[in-house]
Amino acid sequence: EATQHRDCNGAQLEAGDTVTLTKDLNVKGANFTAKRGTAVRGISLVADNPEQIEGRVNGQQIVILTRFVKKSG
Repeated sequence: EATQHRDCNGAQLEAGDTVTLTKDLNVKGANFTAKRGTAVRGISLVADNPEQIEGRVNGQQIVILTRFVKKSG
């Protein structure tokens, strides 16, 4: 059985979804802050960890914890 990735509201996330950040996140190593309300399009799921997704913010590929995102649309 595949692990299920869920956002802060419990909605199931799938690869390719668009999510919105629910708080400002300091991005380690990239020296910028991903602002609350930023849309992250075309996410990918981290296969071995249901609490992490990957997405591109400000041109950087970053890992985001699912508790800090909500599914858009």
